[in-house]
Parts: sequence; structure tokens; C-alpha cells
Amino acid sequence: MTDRNRELKGKVAIITGSARNIGRATAEELARAGASVTINAVKAQNLCDKVADGINKSGGSAISVLADITKQDGVDRLANETIAAFGGIDILILNAAIRIDVGFPERTFKNWRQTFAVAVDGGLRLSMACVPSMIERGGGSVVGIHGMQSYTAAAAKSPAVKDAQAGMLRGMARDLGENNINCNIAVVGPFDTDRAGGSGELAVPKISDTIPIGRRGTPQDMADAVRFLVGPFGHYISGQTLHLNGGIHMPH
Repeated sequence: MTDRNRELKGKVAIITGSARNIGRATAEELARAGASVTINAVKAQNLCDKVADGINKSGGSAISVLADITKQDGVDRLANETIAAFGGIDILILNAAIRIDVGFPERTFKNWRQTFAVAVDGGLRLSMACVPSMIERGGGSVVGIHGMQSYTAAAAKSPAVKDAQAGMLRGMARDLGENNINCNIAVVGPFDTDRAGGSGELAVPKISDTIPIGRRGTPQDMADAVRFLVGPFGHYISGQTLHLNGGIHMPH
């Protein structure tokens, strides 16, 4: 019988973009569930080390690895250092992304490709580096963290970036199911997060008044959902999109 308090014991997870906010909360939650975790960002060494140190001091197991997943050497380092530290990889959370909030008239091909380089190309490269270990260990899970703007076409956003990653993950779910690997998408709605500018994920005045649940989401809400998707109780869910938005957006 699976221990519902430590259901990820013996598992190893990489969480990209995990120095703060949703990535950090997810890493800490997976560690509470028993997983060994790799904290990752491109820079932010102090923040990554702080997250890893906090997990280790709480009785968990974590390392921090600075790596740029838009470059193959960064992808290889992230995967290889995780395997060297923990013996393999079972869980991959694709949370890293960059935001270039410009409308179509101002958008350039260069900034278009910058967003794709992280979410799509980087996500694919890292998946290709991690999946062989998952297969060797008998299965695993991949989750892509998306924003609600990808599904509501908000102004000055680039929804096609996450749409492309979603298509990639659904294709992976189809191809890797026979290897006991599930792949899903979890979508962030109106969440309170600490952006570089200090504002929330969707800084809309009084938006809480329009959310059926009556509040904005928190990074912990996403962390709880990811823990379920990558654990034994959610493993039959694959190729799906889970919206966490308090009911403000209800896709068919």
C-alpha cells in the first residue's frame, strides 16, 4: 500500500525555474512527498541554493544546478548532475519560461524565437535528456506549467509558445504511455506570485470578485496539483490539461 504522506519516496525530480514562486513551491512540495529534487535556474545562484538548503535542513534531499536549457551543454549538465547525485530521473517539471509582453505590431522574430527557445526547444531538449532514465527506471512523469493567457488569448502575449509545448507534451503522452510515463499540462490562472516587478501573475484590480472560488490562487495550489499528477494517485491521467483558476475560465 502506498504511503500517502511519502508517496514519492525514492523518486527524483527536476523542476526548471524553481528559484521562486510556483517552481519553488512545487520543489518543496515534491520534497515533502519524499522525492529528491534538483532546483534549477539560469542565474539566481543564491536563490537556488537557499531553496535547496531549506529542503535539506527540513530532512529532504536537494541540489541546485544553474543551467540554461536553451543550450545543449546546459541541458546535459542539468540531467547529468541530477543522475550523479541521485541515481536517475523520474519526474520532470517544465516550469521555466520567459515573458516578452509586446503586441503583434511591436513583436520581432528575435523575441518570438527567444520565448520558443525556452519553453519549446528547451523543454524538448530536456525531455529528451531525461526520458531515457525514466524508461530505465520503469516509468515517470512530465508536467508543463502554462499560463491561462495561452487559452484566453490575452493582449500582448504569445499563446502559441505554450500551445506548441502542449502539443509536444500530448505527443509525448501518446508515445511514452507504453513506457509507463504520463505527460500533462497544468495551467496557472489568476495567481499571486512575486514577479520581478513585484506584481501578481495577473494584476487585475478586484479580479478576486469575479473568481467563483472567491480568491486568487497561490503557488501552493499549483504545487499540490503537480504532486497529484506525478504521484501514483494521478498516474492514469495523461495527455490532459488541468486548469487551476478558481472557476474563472471553464474550457469545454
